[in-house]
Amino acid sequence: MANEITIFQAKKIVTMNPSNPEGTHVAVREDKILGVGTLDEVKGWGEYTLDDTFKDKVLIPGLVEAHSHATEGSMWADPYVGYFDRTDPHGKIWPGCQSLEAVVARIKEIEAEVADPNSLLMVWGMDPIYFPGVRLTADHLDTVSTTRPIFVLHANGHVATVNSACLRAYGISRDSAVVGVLRGSDGEPNGELSELVAMFQVTEALKRLQAAMAAEQALRDYGRIANLTGCTTVTELGTAPMHDPTATEMFRRVVNDPAFQARLVVYYGSSFGGPQDAEGIVDAMQKLKAEDTDKFRTGGIKTYLDGSIQGLSACVGWPGYYKAEGTGIWNEAPEQFAAKLAVYHRAGINVHTHCNGDEAVQVFIEKVEDVLRDCAWLDHRHTVQHCALTTAAQYRKMAKLGICANLFINHVWYWSDQHYEITVGPERAKRMNSCATAKREGVSYSFHSDAAITPLGQLHTMWCAVNRVTPKGRVVGETERISAYDALYAATVGAAYQLHMDHEIGTIECGKFADFAVLDESPLDVDPMKIKDIPVWGTVVGGVKYQAVQG
Repeated sequence: MANEITIFQAKKIVTMNPSNPEGTHVAVREDKILGVGTLDEVKGWGEYTLDDTFKDKVLIPGLVEAHSHATEGSMWADPYVGYFDRTDPHGKIWPGCQSLEAVVARIKEIEAEVADPNSLLMVWGMDPIYFPGVRLTADHLDTVSTTRPIFVLHANGHVATVNSACLRAYGISRDSAVVGVLRGSDGEPNGELSELVAMFQVTEALKRLQAAMAAEQALRDYGRIANLTGCTTVTELGTAPMHDPTATEMFRRVVNDPAFQARLVVYYGSSFGGPQDAEGIVDAMQKLKAEDTDKFRTGGIKTYLDGSIQGLSACVGWPGYYKAEGTGIWNEAPEQFAAKLAVYHRAGINVHTHCNGDEAVQVFIEKVEDVLRDCAWLDHRHTVQHCALTTAAQYRKMAKLGICANLFINHVWYWSDQHYEITVGPERAKRMNSCATAKREGVSYSFHSDAAITPLGQLHTMWCAVNRVTPKGRVVGETERISAYDALYAATVGAAYQLHMDHEIGTIECGKFADFAVLDESPLDVDPMKIKDIPVWGTVVGGVKYQAVQG
């Protein structure tokens, strides 16, 4: 019945509510929290059922991932060829390919199993930055096939490498004028396509990615992964084909299904189809928002300024890249971005923008300042996504303007050795994803996995922010480490704030949704190096228990 009260008992409840930081019992009616405290403190709400499933577990607020993509489920439609071992939605571990030769060998194995000799072969996850001195080119892929088109999507999602058959099939030649078509010393395309316009000349690759994102099982797998990692709210930040009514209907139906284990916040993006003019994008986004529910939300609009630092396409300020050749690519020209931002802002729409390099961050700050002069909006919460090389001066300006930062802190583990040695050098590597500076300068910040770029998991991002260690054992940016409490705050309240949902989620307190991550131990109590390894029982979303099931 709707008025039934359930009191969940736990070993410990970490609320992230400073007025009432801990408890052992939480009372829930319908899908919301009545109160947290001792049993005596919460049982006064009326007749109740005591649920002791979690009596030996720790409850924390459901983790909130404010920059992820449903591709965390859909990318597995194609084989993985990344550097690190990675677990798919059903528990299978795909071993990493730790040399360029291993990448090519795996692609050969995959190609041999594809029956249609003319179909495009797609794989994903490869990152040449782990293989110093050599880049994957069409020549390497031609050893796999000279007739079948091959498309290798890099781990950063901003670069692809194709073979000669693919170049021919899509008319990419020495005469191509598209920015991002890289060339060899002979002036011919070498197979590397940098950023979206260049990559998606291979139109079949775009169609395949969109079809995978519109697949129901892929979305259900995304919910499954969220549950496995303690995330109760995840995002689809601008890559799903939400301009497609069929895809939109599927997303709503699946997410609103009681079996789906998370809330989903969608940010509308136009980079992969749909209207391209600002007014058309606003109209499409507002129509989407009109059908929001408690579980399916439309948050705002996602835009892109620059590219990827490890892909050498981010717009990095002087003195540029360190020991690598990179020029930066604008995915949207700054003035074009400014014109669209003004339309979105006047319509009262929250904007999250991809900015990796400090030059891109500066453009974003200046354009937000311009629109605020013309149209005051004190609670816009426009957000810099990734924020990799943001300076202290930029953070101070962001704080003054009310701009948020969502830091791609997983960079510290996955790429800081390469940033230190190759892309930006030791000094700037130490300030990358600078959580402590953001906090000190008063910026509202969170951090993210950018799944499927790196695996979904806020316990891992917290671990990165607290420890800042690399695979080679370096601590990169010791003074940018933050406390476990601040990391948990960023992964709950900070992320909820950026989604304009901090009045509904992010803490365990009266009036908010009963969303909990159920853990064996509190991340505030364990050895900081063990935060990422805390076992996750599952989640509670709106008072409903979802036990995580491997396999």
